[in-house]
Amino acid sequence: MTTSGFGFDPVAAVDHLRVSDAVFARSIDRIGPFAMQLKSAPDIFFALAEAIVYQQLTGKAAETIFSRVHALFPRTGLSASRILRTPDENLRGAGLSRAKVLALRDLAQKATDGTLPTLAEARDLDDATLIERLIEVRGIGRWTAEMLLMFHLGRPDVLPADDYGIRKGFAVAFRKRELPSRADVLARGMRWQPFRSVASWYLWRIAERSPARESRA
Repeated sequence: MTTSGFGFDPVAAVDHLRVSDAVFARSIDRIGPFAMQLKSAPDIFFALAEAIVYQQLTGKAAETIFSRVHALFPRTGLSASRILRTPDENLRGAGLSRAKVLALRDLAQKATDGTLPTLAEARDLDDATLIERLIEVRGIGRWTAEMLLMFHLGRPDVLPADDYGIRKGFAVAFRKRELPSRADVLARGMRWQPFRSVASWYLWRIAERSPARESRA
């Protein structure tokens, strides 16, 4: 298994999870090898712009709208400066809501004036500091920042405890009748440090299975 792009060794991370949590280890074995793929983006603006467009939409609908936004700039590609120079009606015409247009403009402004760190700068910031910087952008919350940390920067120890899929996977893996609270997820997650990103990936995969199937395995 390649470790390219990750800030950790996935094999060592999975071994750690198995040793530190015997109950969770059974679910890991059912899912199989860790196969998370990192996403690429030309810069942090592009990555966060995509995240804003995708918020609260189905994957297919979001992909269509993002493609339309991208098509507004056939020669230059999507960039902060181009967004700032594009009229609202053009962005709305691509399918963006008014709230998302405002969020993209704020993102573009902060990318232009240096408030938003570059990808290179982001790699040198610790998780908490980077999240604090990113959530200054309109429309960017903790969850979106955590997704950037995991899927673009390959950070090893991110646990999006408010995420529905994480909570559902947790309920299935640990045979809970109800979705756990954020505190419950974080408390159990202390066993998984410093590889909670890997645990999160497995919880998402567990959530994709039906609880009935998981309980019979």
